[in-house]
Amino acid sequence: MFALAITVMPPVAAGALTHLDVNEQDRTFLRQAHQGNLTEIQAGQAAQDMGASQAVKDLGARLVSDHTKMDDDVSRVAKQAGVDLPDKPSAAQRRQLGEVAGKSGEAFDRAWLAAQIAGHRQSLANGARELRKGSSPEVKQLATDAKPIVQKHLDLLLEAKSGT
Repeated sequence: MFALAITVMPPVAAGALTHLDVNEQDRTFLRQAHQGNLTEIQAGQAAQDMGASQAVKDLGARLVSDHTKMDDDVSRVAKQAGVDLPDKPSAAQRRQLGEVAGKSGEAFDRAWLAAQIAGHRQSLANGARELRKGSSPEVKQLATDAKPIVQKHLDLLLEAKSGT
């Protein structure tokens, strides 16, 4: 005779390996961060193509690079958390991108810098809200990791604005 042993792993334990527990604030932050990154990538591309000053062109390239990397992390965590992300910036973000892209020369640079300064300040506020009200350590880590990058962008944007 022989004995057959079967081990059953509870479904919660099996899913815990890949699924994150998130609250509504975490979901909101992931969606806002993703849409913000998409906006910054598009804005950065526009700055590289349409910027009048080399400073705006260079900042645009940096935004594309940094926000692409940050969005890879946001997308990875959102997937683990089962949070569906929008496929484009919000309507307000798209409208603002269009308004800025409708300008040229120094007017483009001024409008672009103003929009980026406002957007980066909003991103910092969103991150601070996540740290206060979020529940997922993984999502909170995204906010923590993004803060110095977004702050550096804001500092560079303010410096470029003072030079225009």
